[in-house]
Amino acid sequence: MTTSPVRRLISFYGDDFTGSTDSMEALMLGGVKTALFLEPPTRVLLDERFPDIQGFGVAGVSRSMTPAEMERELSPVFASLRDAGTPIVHYKMCSTFDSSPDIGSIGKAAELGRAAFGGDRPIPILVGAPALKRYTVFGNHFATAGDDTFRLDRHPTMSRHPVTPMNEADLRLHLGKQTTMSIALMDLLDLDGEEERVRERLRVRLSDRPDLVLFDVLDEARLERAGGLIWGGALEGGRFVIGSSGVEYALTAHWRRQGLISPDVSPFRRVGPAKQLFAVSGSCSPVTEAQIRYALRNGFVGIPVDANGFAAPDEAEAYRRRLLGRSLAVLAQGGSPLLYTALGPDGLETESLKRRMEAAGRTSLDTGRMIGEQLGKLTREVIERTGLPRFLAAGGDTSGYVARELGIYALSCLMPIAPGGPLCLSYADDPRFDGKELALKGGQVGREDYFVRVLEGR
Repeated sequence: MTTSPVRRLISFYGDDFTGSTDSMEALMLGGVKTALFLEPPTRVLLDERFPDIQGFGVAGVSRSMTPAEMERELSPVFASLRDAGTPIVHYKMCSTFDSSPDIGSIGKAAELGRAAFGGDRPIPILVGAPALKRYTVFGNHFATAGDDTFRLDRHPTMSRHPVTPMNEADLRLHLGKQTTMSIALMDLLDLDGEEERVRERLRVRLSDRPDLVLFDVLDEARLERAGGLIWGGALEGGRFVIGSSGVEYALTAHWRRQGLISPDVSPFRRVGPAKQLFAVSGSCSPVTEAQIRYALRNGFVGIPVDANGFAAPDEAEAYRRRLLGRSLAVLAQGGSPLLYTALGPDGLETESLKRRMEAAGRTSLDTGRMIGEQLGKLTREVIERTGLPRFLAAGGDTSGYVARELGIYALSCLMPIAPGGPLCLSYADDPRFDGKELALKGGQVGREDYFVRVLEGR
């Protein structure tokens, strides 16, 4: 077994929190020990507290930001990751390409990445991830929901997303609304055959010097092939990559084949059941809806949250106190409270919420942030009063704000629960929030028994 001459192989920035834990889990499943930070770590922190990691990430919230906010957020982060010196720097976005010209623009991220990392090689984009049932075919993206696989613009959740509804499945066209950068495609047929022929096809595709190159992904074989091409480009100076956790799955598959990492190392452990679990959800996904309903049938105590109660700042604290009181009462009786703002895409009263937000001087674009911040404060208050060791947050934006509210500066994976939604261990300077077990999941992640599996630690 050979070891990598590069101590740290990869760093990444996740555009939402659960997407970041997804990439961390994918790396660790591949045998790459990884830590996730809420702010770019210093070299001293990496060397002294995390000396044995081969990868690290920064969990962000740029998916909920305007382009101007993204520039303020990403420019210093990209500079820090550039200076960390990893061969690959990955801008991790959702495997359902959640983005628009106004919110979470992947085109803006590409432009900022080009400015930060320079070079003349096209920036690779890889979104498909068979482990998550996400596929890109001739540039069009597909995602599975339940037993059926949908083109993205016909997906029951993503086509109706409250902030970034997807009305275009061709990722080149969708991205073309966000940037003037040119885009080439390495399609399924280009990725078939002998390696040298595939590399030659890539050279042909790049002969017109596009700014970006999108890789199709249908299966594990093409995923690994794309990983090899991305790694080869990185060794020639093309360090910056955009994509889902498919990037990590692709690279670790290639690294294993090349002997750069061990396929036999498992960094996970079983943690066993907790007596109680505190759970919050800001997700409108039907996947999360099914999980909530399953949890309520299996012992969790549901507490519906009316997001209208958070819309006016002068009323939000009083409403949160009422929710806190109900949560503490459930915990005092030995139960596991589950607070949720919606049951599926139709569960959030968007029109009334929009009116209340506008009356308070906010816009509908602030909805995810507002809900996330309030659920984060509520989680902090529950832990402060109870010392509860395990909790769960559902929804990408919600999870990020919960973690930030607790002052968590890093996470590591304890055990997988579902692809993209592992159980993690927290690192925080405040001892009340250090060493907590937390599961942070995106809306589309997990089977219907996800909440129960987190409670039971299995």
